[in-house]
Amino acid sequence: MPELPDISAYLSALEERIVGQPLEHVRIASAFLLRTAQPPITDAVGHRVRELRRIGKRVAIGLDNELWLVLHLMIAGRLHWRGRGAKLTSRNNLAAFDFPNGSLVLTEAGTKRRASLHVLRGEAALEAADPGGIDVFAGDLAAFRAAMTAENRTLKRALTDPRILSGIGNAYSDEILHAAMLSPIALTDKLTPEEWSRLYTATRDTLTQWIERLRTEAAGNFPEKVTAFRPEMAVHGRYGKPCPRCGEAVQRIRYADNETNYCAKCQTKGRVLADRALSRLLGADWPRTLDELEALKRR
Repeated sequence: MPELPDISAYLSALEERIVGQPLEHVRIASAFLLRTAQPPITDAVGHRVRELRRIGKRVAIGLDNELWLVLHLMIAGRLHWRGRGAKLTSRNNLAAFDFPNGSLVLTEAGTKRRASLHVLRGEAALEAADPGGIDVFAGDLAAFRAAMTAENRTLKRALTDPRILSGIGNAYSDEILHAAMLSPIALTDKLTPEEWSRLYTATRDTLTQWIERLRTEAAGNFPEKVTAFRPEMAVHGRYGKPCPRCGEAVQRIRYADNETNYCAKCQTKGRVLADRALSRLLGADWPRTLDELEALKRR
């Protein structure tokens, strides 16, 4: 799922392409995409783009008649800049927004249609669409800690809850926790003041580094290679590969369609966290330390 750095890269690329431009046509190829009936999507046609905003993990396109087109890309949705009037021939093409200088095309890989488009009118409606998480760049350490401790959660859950923090998901939460050298299952009410300071700094620094990296990669072009799995990442998507800090193999916790990646040596004091599927299978034989894990592999 595109997260804060990816959405920021999209917005930077769109800023120079569509702000000030009239929306000539909206072509929707998937009946599942548009989630609102009023105002009608036709009310957007012919109006100029006034501004762009990030609402959590959503891209919001503001028009000069107070309408907002809010795109939520979910897991597999992506944006592309194509030539004007680009054809929507592939089944993965969900919609096109046509401007005089090109077409913004929304695609979604796979068979599940989770990406969405909401047409909203006015600031109040846009604010209601915001899950409410704080912007980590807008608040200080005290505000960050207060938001994260409103409920006692694991750090992984708190970082990825859109009602707590804005724009952070599975990928960058792994990177943040590795940078902070904290366990993904540490509880928010157990952290020391020093650990809170480390986590706050790591959150801002990690996101800043990736925002700058992705914008540099695009360098005037449209960001076409938005992915949650990048070779430059420290732990996310790097199960079994060496931690860039200590060299130990990156571990994982798998659940549903997601997995959390972490370094046991750097983040959990050498403890191997229980993976739901494997720990159920191995029971009491589940390795608790890196040494036990290595011994199990040698059997």
